[in-house]
Amino acid sequence: MEHLQSFRKILDEKTKKVQAIVYDYLPGEAGFASELAEAIRYSMTAGGKRIRPLLMQETYQMFGGTGTVVRPFMAAIEMVHTHSLIHDDLPAIDNDEYRRGRKTTHVVFGEAMGVLAGDALLNYAYETALLAFEESEKTEECIAALRILAQKTGICGMLGGQSVDVTNEKQGRLTVDEEMLNYIYENKTSALMEASLMIGAALAGASKEQIHQMEQIGSEVGVAFQIEDDILDVTSTMEELGKPIFSDEKNQKTTYITLFGVEEAGVKAAELTRQAIARLDRLSVPNDKAFLAELLEYLVVRRK
Repeated sequence: MEHLQSFRKILDEKTKKVQAIVYDYLPGEAGFASELAEAIRYSMTAGGKRIRPLLMQETYQMFGGTGTVVRPFMAAIEMVHTHSLIHDDLPAIDNDEYRRGRKTTHVVFGEAMGVLAGDALLNYAYETALLAFEESEKTEECIAALRILAQKTGICGMLGGQSVDVTNEKQGRLTVDEEMLNYIYENKTSALMEASLMIGAALAGASKEQIHQMEQIGSEVGVAFQIEDDILDVTSTMEELGKPIFSDEKNQKTTYITLFGVEEAGVKAAELTRQAIARLDRLSVPNDKAFLAELLEYLVVRRK
């Protein structure tokens, strides 16, 4: 218990520092497009664990990265993630009214502005990532990182997974099997975790094989993370999660819970997490990896 409290204290300190970095890159609220900027800032400052930029930072440091080149990418990955939440909450998709403990963007600013805020935030993520070229002379590393961000965000990554998730809802549970569900989880959730770990490694000058191993770790942890989200959706409370519970049932989504039940889903999540940590243990890196290993494990036993 004492060790867990110590870890949480360190995690809280690191998260606050990561959040400050993310906030540094947010757009100002001036000019004719001030309401759009306000909607973006509203969404980005609604809280959250800042898991993806933290994973990126820890990986960058683990592979010996120094300097500030990682910072624009840390902000960018959180912008991409928040964009996905804004659009997930829209009436056309999940139609949720609360996220991170307060009203969703489209409820506060209107549906049209919710769409535009998500679009603008996704584009602004790339504008922000491009600032890395001004932070460092490591042009090749920045190009590699930008390529990863684009690939893991688009049709072969997060957006592809989200599209199949929407199809899942429209067609109903009977058409979704474990293979399709794994595709959704691998892309909708894992893709950005993979990107975070891969970008951190790429910016630090890791080898292609090391970057590939970080991708595999992100895949395993990402699926485990989403399974845990499924479990929390049926076992937690809105006060604890900061968003509606039983949302998957409301939207008739197939999840690991509907296919396997809570207990078996939990076993699968734990197994994937063990695989990811074992893979990390086998990596030869210049700096300590203990905190990152603990963080990966903590993600699957998390609470708000």
